Amino acid sequence: MTRLEVRKPAVNQQFSKAVSCVLAPVSDVCFTISMTTLTETSVAGNDDRRENNQDNTNTYGFSGIGQKLMVALDVDGTLVDHDGHMTPGVRDAAQAVVAAGHEVMIATGRSLNATLPVIEKIGIERGYAVCCNGGVTLRLHPELANGYEVIHKATFDPGPALRALRERLPSAKYALEDADGNFLSTERFQDASFGVEAVGVDFHTMLEATAVRVVVFSTENTPEEFNEAIDHVGLAGVTYSVGWTAWLDIAAAGVTKASALENLRLRLGIEQHRTVAVGDGRNDIEMLSWAGRGVAMGQAPEEVIAAADEVTHSVFDDGAAHVLRSLL
Repeated sequence: MTRLEVRKPAVNQQFSKAVSCVLAPVSDVCFTISMTTLTETSVAGNDDRRENNQDNTNTYGFSGIGQKLMVALDVDGTLVDHDGHMTPGVRDAAQAVVAAGHEVMIATGRSLNATLPVIEKIGIERGYAVCCNGGVTLRLHPELANGYEVIHKATFDPGPALRALRERLPSAKYALEDADGNFLSTERFQDASFGVEAVGVDFHTMLEATAVRVVVFSTENTPEEFNEAIDHVGLAGVTYSVGWTAWLDIAAAGVTKASALENLRLRLGIEQHRTVAVGDGRNDIEMLSWAGRGVAMGQAPEEVIAAADEVTHSVFDDGAAHVLRSLL
């Protein structure tokens, strides 16, 4: 048997705004964290434990055999590397879990059109997906037009946040996804996560739009300067997450991947302890805390790892594939 290192700090951990992505509506919530760190060989050990358990039940009290799980998967840094490449090992493992009948769903910060190719690649034809960090929820079915329909969209007034950020970050680039799925941007700001070509507009036009998602990116500030500016602004009435670089994603107040996934869990009637989530970014913190089994990718920042129950290998070592195979 391979060794599994277990750490259970007996403290409540309160995440700061810039780290936890949780703002005023729930900023006083404290999380009690229990984390399992997988060693280099302990992922394979999950398979050993599963084979040796007579009732096919793993450490988390559920089995993937004959019982449906809800499996939420981040995309960038989890299923694909930062060049957007998905390895055959990750693809095959994801397809196998889908084929086994589990409720596998993408939960990503990407917008709809950037999410659909990933859904297709891992073979999800029926089910659900969460886009825009919880701002948009899809139902998937081959009989629907284009294979999907939007069943929920959380919009907000971006004006107050944009004005406050512009004052502190005047040279940053700003983009906004409106309620119709169009992207408006300043400074010819384009990104693969948008899924469509952004239309250049002036800043005043963006202030008047209704938003599903707002993105702010700065090439002239260090991540530290960027975070300091965001802390100083004290964004209220929205939910936000800070990326790996000077990148900020903003959604409606209280909207996260976790909030959208919880709505889907209730809709599907799946017990909380039968949920699994895998992610690597700060926008995954709530999702990993929410899941019955939250798994952080090996390259995740410390605060993301702190929110998880396990740590798998990095995206460069097919960490997601190891987790997915443990569900079969």
